[in-house]
Amino acid sequence: MQIPLVMTVIGADRVGLVESVARLVADHGGNWQESRMCRLGGEFAGILRVHVPAANRAALEAALKKLAGLSVVVRADETAATADESRLALLEVLGPDRPGIVREITRTLAAQGVNVEELATKSVSAPMSGEPLFQAHAKLLLPAAVTVGALRQAVEQAVPGMTVEVTLGGLK
Repeated sequence: MQIPLVMTVIGADRVGLVESVARLVADHGGNWQESRMCRLGGEFAGILRVHVPAANRAALEAALKKLAGLSVVVRADETAATADESRLALLEVLGPDRPGIVREITRTLAAQGVNVEELATKSVSAPMSGEPLFQAHAKLLLPAAVTVGALRQAVEQAVPGMTVEVTLGGLK
């Protein structure tokens, strides 16, 4: 019987790091389902979901812990069923960078009952002035009671002076 596992992998970035994790998953009969991985400031951070034979789970976890310089956490994937009324939306925010923006946006989303499925943020330079800009892209799961317009308005109020776009099913 295959069991789903979710793993986080964090450590100093180096050539072959992802291959070493992939090799161990494959060596233990696992199948790599999906992942999100990146390098941030010289550190590697990744989260992945694999399916592995139940009999091989302990051996895989032991092998992963032996990887030099990595911190690996493995958990069973006990995904809760998503309510049918929930809808997927995309959020884009762009504007002057300042401390606390992520806190303000995520506080607003949580207050609306919105679940953050994915979030990517970065600071970029404005094309003409070079001033720092905050940029965020998020995939959100909206409860049925939350409208796109109300969510956009709530985020705009939380981060004044920023451009906020919320897209649901390709519509703005």
